[in-house]
Amino acid sequence: MADFTTSNTTKSAVRKLAEPLADVTAFDNIVQGVVTNNPFQCTTYNAGGSDHPGVERSRQGYTSRIVYQDAMAKTVALITVRAPTIAAFTAAANLIVVDTDLATALGGTPVRDTGNEKYAATLRCHDVNGEIYFVNFSREQVTLTSFSDEAIRNRVETWADTVAALG
Repeated sequence: MADFTTSNTTKSAVRKLAEPLADVTAFDNIVQGVVTNNPFQCTTYNAGGSDHPGVERSRQGYTSRIVYQDAMAKTVALITVRAPTIAAFTAAANLIVVDTDLATALGGTPVRDTGNEKYAATLRCHDVNGEIYFVNFSREQVTLTSFSDEAIRNRVETWADTVAALG
């Protein structure tokens, strides 16, 4: 009977943040800063006949949570909405909060639970050595996946050390 043999080895690494990122603006500033400034020295590449930048967002999602409280500040209802962009996230949450018919139906006053909002974005990065790896951002951690060259981890870690919110 044949055995599986390792054809290549990919790694992952996680950096748990000391404190969750403050809000969606702080989150986006970090993620967009990587896309704009390319601190990992990624290179453009062609795949499937399409040119790609060295760093690009491959996935993102934002979850807002609105709680409805009665006169005693007791939670009587909860709405969670997931959106594909920050603009949609903000618009949806704002629309829910000002919907008086919904508040009446649920029997409470809406309040955004910003402390429990979730943000996620994945960046696809093309290293100068040809590797494609991913940097996944959430409010609580940064994960580096699908890399094999330790120089990639070193570059990402060196950059993260310069971002106070990622300490």
